[in-house]
Amino acid sequence: MKAMTLQSFGGPESFELRDLPKPVPQAGQVLVRVHATSINPLDYQVRRGDYADLVPLPAITGHDVSGVVEAVGPGVTAFVPGDEVWYTPQIFDGPGSYAEYHVAAEGIVGRKPPALSHLEAASLSLVGGTAWEALVVRAGLRVGESVLVHGGAGGVGHVAIQLAKAIGAQVYTTVRAANAEFARSMGADGVIDYEKEDYVDAVMRETGGRGFDVVFDTIGGNSLARSPDALAQLGRVVSIVDIAQPQNLIQAWGKNASYHFVFTRQNRGKLDELSALVARGQLRPHVGAVYALAEIPLAHARLESPNHGVRGKIAIAVAP
Repeated sequence: MKAMTLQSFGGPESFELRDLPKPVPQAGQVLVRVHATSINPLDYQVRRGDYADLVPLPAITGHDVSGVVEAVGPGVTAFVPGDEVWYTPQIFDGPGSYAEYHVAAEGIVGRKPPALSHLEAASLSLVGGTAWEALVVRAGLRVGESVLVHGGAGGVGHVAIQLAKAIGAQVYTTVRAANAEFARSMGADGVIDYEKEDYVDAVMRETGGRGFDVVFDTIGGNSLARSPDALAQLGRVVSIVDIAQPQNLIQAWGKNASYHFVFTRQNRGKLDELSALVARGQLRPHVGAVYALAEIPLAHARLESPNHGVRGKIAIAVAP
């Protein structure tokens, strides 16, 4: 099989397309012919060595699969060859999705939503699971509450807007002016241009000084550091970004706020919940660009560059 392998930690040039043996499913595993995968910030963080202790080299990386079951190992009962499936491979536990075939434990695999193409499904598995974990499991977002999504035009952000609207929340988001209409098309009730005004000032203006019940941070840095300033009393901050520097939590303390840091976990349950939203027309990933398996270095370079111009996700077409 063809696989894009990470030979060393560094820039996009660290990848090499190689021919490797097709994996064989063991007990409780399924072998999937990968039709599509996608690019996430986690992917370039792994590539540049942010998690070097957890990724033995050479490695096949990548964190999204949409494809078709080709074979099953002993004991598998949920799937048969020919089933269309989607999932996020176990992070930091074996080969990833940048290959023509992938083996996965039966318990993390879900049935692909029929309404989505393979490119769309591969663009939703990781970011959708992350948004679900953040807003539903950790923040406990409820009907009638308000949420601010930092980075609403990004991979996780544009899904989080749709998920929050499906829950019944009022949703605001921070984006550049060029992405304002896109964010509104995803369901945002209000858009804050963070390049033109201080987002905390905008939040206080829009909420009459109350703040939001939940702030979902997908950016980090100043967005995370000042999130408690945008919170209502008993508000919750949920972040999917590593803390790069110490945080001053005095404002959070004064509002009886809670903080949650999310590194998403893989299971079929979240995929089934997301599939139900897709079936009801309440959730659909936006594919902003498509590359081939051999073009993964170009896709990494684009996503990693400032102002890359991609809304939603960069998908990778693996099989015809």
